[in-house]
Amino acid sequence: MKHENTVKIWDPFVRIFHWGLVATFVVAYVTEEELLSIHTLAGYVLLGLLSLRLVWGFIGTRHARFSDFTYSLSSIRTFLTDTLYLRAKRYIGHNPAGGAMIFLLMASLLLTSFTGLAIYAAAEQAGPLAGWLTNSSEFTKEALEETHEFFANFTLFLVFIHIAGVLVESFIHRENLAKSMVTGHKRALDVPEESQS
Repeated sequence: MKHENTVKIWDPFVRIFHWGLVATFVVAYVTEEELLSIHTLAGYVLLGLLSLRLVWGFIGTRHARFSDFTYSLSSIRTFLTDTLYLRAKRYIGHNPAGGAMIFLLMASLLLTSFTGLAIYAAAEQAGPLAGWLTNSSEFTKEALEETHEFFANFTLFLVFIHIAGVLVESFIHRENLAKSMVTGHKRALDVPEESQS
């Protein structure tokens, strides 16, 4: 069923950031050490995108601001419980679980990026941290690599949960949330939804 009454929710920066982050993470994840120059470039772009998003989280449009999707733990728990029973409340911006996922993804991606910079400095004597980590021991290099791989894999795990959440919420509220991150528009809250149990 097509709903004509839509509102603009996601500004161009949020949408470009979202899909840019998807692309750079995929490139970085699949290249690893085999194509180090591409892997490193993707990591730098990813870190740049995250840095801009952190700033935009404080000065951006309403639904881009962190204050718009910061919820209490009890709100997140209630929302997840309601989602299990397919009766979760619809939010025009990020719902409590989505907001929490954004913070988790950003934290995991930042840790992945910084450990990547540290490995690049320790193993290749290159990058902004090279002055501090050039003479690192093998133990340090190994520990950094293990930590980097852990957070890269943890990020991938979070991505799968995020996709599952988007699919479930799209089903519950009969709207294409992925499409809204392309167009920037969502169905307005005042439009009657199909009856839910």
